[in-house]
Amino acid sequence: MTLSTLLVIILILILLGAIPAWPHSRGWGYGPSGIVGVILIVLLILVLMGRI
Repeated sequence: MTLSTLLVIILILILLGAIPAWPHSRGWGYGPSGIVGVILIVLLILVLMGRI
């Protein structure tokens, strides 16, 4: 398992934990999940392009 694959898995788990449907993050709104989602998309694009 490469480092980039591990980073993608960790970011997906963080994204799932930041979704406002869960009780611990209900008051946060969509901000944290949106930010983590953008980071995940950028990282996936870099992985697919072979930069990481």
